[in-house]
Amino acid sequence: MKKLYGDICEVEAFVARITLWGMVILIFAAGIARLLKYPINWAIDLSTCLFAWSCFLSGDIAWRENKLMCVDVFVRLFPEKFRRYFEMFNYIVILGFSLYLIFFGIQLSYTSRVRTFQGIPNFSYTWVTLSLPVGAIFLLMTGILKIRRDFTQNNAKTTIGDPL
Repeated sequence: MKKLYGDICEVEAFVARITLWGMVILIFAAGIARLLKYPINWAIDLSTCLFAWSCFLSGDIAWRENKLMCVDVFVRLFPEKFRRYFEMFNYIVILGFSLYLIFFGIQLSYTSRVRTFQGIPNFSYTWVTLSLPVGAIFLLMTGILKIRRDFTQNNAKTTIGDPL
């Protein structure tokens, strides 16, 4: 199971890198083409789609690797036990919000299936809106694993010093 999750994380990181690079290349090419008086009208629109995918996937990667911005000026003043409870509360809020995004993101993706994205023929708006529930599924998996890790670490801490 760990190997499967590791493979999923690698694929997620690869897709996030590809979408970011694709977006940068498209915007750069569109700028050069506009300078040469041959604008690529669809490049900015397609890079917007890639940006959405890159944002949601990269957000999960950053959270999984604990590289998100954290403001803990006040939380550091409290005892360790309170900080663990506060962190667990944050995890639960994120899990709830992820479930909300999954449910309504799938609904949004379904209802936008017939709409074209920025007028690009044969390119459904669903491809953009699917980034929301897919990214939220990854966030949900990461959140569940973080909660599980915290529980196993806390149980290990309490059982090590137990005399029984």
